[in-house]
Amino acid sequence: MATPGSRRVLAALSALTAAAGLALTAAHPSAAAGAVTATCTKTSDWGTGFEGSCTISNGTAAPISSWKLEFDTAAGTAITSAWNTTQTHSGNHYTFANASWNGTVAAGATTSFGFDGSGSGWISGCTVNGGACDGSTTPPGGDTQAPTAPSGLTSTGKTDTTVSLSWTASTDNVGVVGYDVYRGTTKATSVTGTSATVSGLTPKTAYSFTVKARDAAGNVSAASNAVSVTTNDSGGTPPPGGSKVMGYFTDWGIYQRNYQVKNIDTSGTAGKLTHINYAFGNVTNGQCAIGDSYADYDKAYTAADSVDGTADSWDNGALRGNFHQLQELKKKYPGIKVIWSFGGWTWSGGFTQAAANPAAFADSCYKLVNDPRWAGLFDGIDIDWEYPNACGLSCDTSGFASFKNLIAALRSRFGSSQLITAAITADATSGGKMDKADYAGAAQYVDWYNVMTYDYFGAWDAKGPTAPHSPLTSYSGIPIKEFNSTDTITKLKGLGIPSGKLLLGIGFYGRGWTGVTQKAPGGTATGPAAGTYEQGIEDYRVLKSKCPADSVVAGTAYGLCGSDWWSYDTPSTIGGKMGFAKSQGLGGAFFWEMSGDTSNGELVSAMRSGLG
Repeated sequence: MATPGSRRVLAALSALTAAAGLALTAAHPSAAAGAVTATCTKTSDWGTGFEGSCTISNGTAAPISSWKLEFDTAAGTAITSAWNTTQTHSGNHYTFANASWNGTVAAGATTSFGFDGSGSGWISGCTVNGGACDGSTTPPGGDTQAPTAPSGLTSTGKTDTTVSLSWTASTDNVGVVGYDVYRGTTKATSVTGTSATVSGLTPKTAYSFTVKARDAAGNVSAASNAVSVTTNDSGGTPPPGGSKVMGYFTDWGIYQRNYQVKNIDTSGTAGKLTHINYAFGNVTNGQCAIGDSYADYDKAYTAADSVDGTADSWDNGALRGNFHQLQELKKKYPGIKVIWSFGGWTWSGGFTQAAANPAAFADSCYKLVNDPRWAGLFDGIDIDWEYPNACGLSCDTSGFASFKNLIAALRSRFGSSQLITAAITADATSGGKMDKADYAGAAQYVDWYNVMTYDYFGAWDAKGPTAPHSPLTSYSGIPIKEFNSTDTITKLKGLGIPSGKLLLGIGFYGRGWTGVTQKAPGGTATGPAAGTYEQGIEDYRVLKSKCPADSVVAGTAYGLCGSDWWSYDTPSTIGGKMGFAKSQGLGGAFFWEMSGDTSNGELVSAMRSGLG
């Protein structure tokens, strides 16, 4: 079952090492920028045979949707088997093409396949997608093949003077290097990614846009589909941002933590909220499924523990558990919307199968969310996929478009009357998780994104350096400069995602190390500090007394108590973050999760006060 400590946005960075003494023979050691290249190595050699692998690297500025690698083997040498690829050969000439699941390679990303061989020789004449594997040459006769036309062009947002666009990447025999966006017949801007914002437009005016792809040889694709957009009236543009306050309620919180739905009311939290995310529903067998049936709809609450002061009924078919309590909470606070969240750190692995048939997944979710047993409880669905086309607890390779396709299917099935939201990565690094999936393209289908701007740093790096897990800005000495809320929001807005569709994430907990002697961030440690439920993490309600934070760095508080170093948000630092959210025109903020706050809701009160 997922836990607050499992909500890590970013796993620890890993290093690739080669075993000492293993003779590796690099077929093509160089990798040219701006091209699709490949490197093949012998990973093991026993004289009469060997094991090898090839890594395809997309050095272009856009995803590729397929790859094909070819090479010749020396006399007396043969490839006997291969994996993660489809293999054919004619004599000593071997061709390896992508499998159905690993053809799409994002810009700057890699994919690999392996093979076994017999004989003592190796390979020669390696080509990938028609060019030399080391990127030194293009296909014979030069590259004359134009990229495919971009598809799925759509508007993801507009103001009185700007229009934001996104599209599905083109493919090319060598590699796409950029896209030209046209306003009518005039080139408006050029970009390397699959989204753009066209500015300098006239209010309340209709425009038509198309996009063309370019490769390194100057070949230009046909135009994409055209999309027509009318800019807003400058006098009627709504004010930026919003004041949404959403909090996660966890089904497992009712056990050891003893945080019940009633506590949302008695703590004063309910009066500060606009939305509640109920976490988590499971994702399994390509479908949405119940996460914990006892907690969800079977546990019988006494009158003393219930929201309305009435004991749950044992009548056959009567709804009990958290679902019934949430129904009673909504009656008392009719302005609150409840959204069922699916996935989370533990159950995100199920999205890979769901992405293979988005329509079937969406249909299963619709039927479960709107099940007659709890009809009217849920106002929509939240997708917490950690992470599409990237690695979290497990790795997903369903492709750049998989997230967009899944969200589009949900919107088609749920229609416009129910909310669709998603929790998304805060990794703003170049080539990081934010670049692995089409978050910009999916934005048109969601009501908003919950941006997980926390867990940037933590004691999974057991020896440090110590760093605040939720910095608002960068600072001198930060371990990874892009790991902060400002860079995250800037990058998402740069993708063309409207700021009003972004909610800033706040953690109602701290992360800490032990064995620390240096108070300032950047110190070394011996491991994670002790926590009530999990090492390295503790609720705010405990930390405010256990280790009072007396210093601030990058908009987040921290303190050194003995040899334990903790960072967390306080009412004061949350006030600063809410000011940032307002200045950026964000749709509001959300937090993980309710049981971490004090019994009188100090942190949620600071969020509501800060947003107004």
